[in-house]
Amino acid sequence: MRVFSGGIWEEKYGYARAVVVGERVIVSGCTAAVDGEVRHVGDAYLQSLTAMDIALKAVTMGGLTREDVVMVRYYVVEHRHFDLAGQAIAEVFGDVRPACTGVRVAGLVDPRMLIEIEIEAVRA
Repeated sequence: MRVFSGGIWEEKYGYARAVVVGERVIVSGCTAAVDGEVRHVGDAYLQSLTAMDIALKAVTMGGLTREDVVMVRYYVVEHRHFDLAGQAIAEVFGDVRPACTGVRVAGLVDPRMLIEIEIEAVRA
């Protein structure tokens, strides 16, 4: 099953927001783009929260919940954004404690985007 959020990049680049395979929901990278506009320009913390909200909506549409999240991967464009993204991840997933990887990248599809987050969830 494929999950679509209606985001402009999904159609433009030909991918699904998430793919459901058996008991697993794999969510594509999410940024703070909402209705084609980048939200919270310059604020990596709020962009992180927005990206996770989009990702968790996809998990829910795929039939799972926040508690089923087992992996978070996040990509930041500046080193100073690691702690801000980590703070947001801890607030959203602190009691779930998924595995997590953070990576610094040269840039994202829109230079106003400071972070991209992808998550995976598995029904236990």
